[in-house]
Amino acid sequence: VQLQASGGGSVEPGGSLRLSCAASGFAFGRFDMNWFHQAPGKGPELISQTNPSGSSIYYADSVKGRFTISRDNAKNTLYLQMNSLKPEDTALYRCVSPHFGSWGQGTQVTVSS
Repeated sequence: VQLQASGGGSVEPGGSLRLSCAASGFAFGRFDMNWFHQAPGKGPELISQTNPSGSSIYYADSVKGRFTISRDNAKNTLYLQMNSLKPEDTALYRCVSPHFGSWGQGTQVTVSS
């Protein structure tokens, strides 16, 4: 199982980023997928989860209404559209397969003016 996240960067408050996670080594379209973030000095926090079809989605309160999780099972890719970014969104963002317990290496998001 391999998970490769990309799309992070530095943005100003109010900006947007779209993260991608390319999955390989398993039947991506059959399993739930998660996005976690880990802020400096803190543990990982689950911010969003999607079931295989995208019909059942969870968002942490901290990102609800601003972030959108989606997936393209044909491309074995998970996405996280992040809008209205805040400085407190600064973290390492990692895609996770909860079924396999596999974590991608993550992509850094920094929100500052």
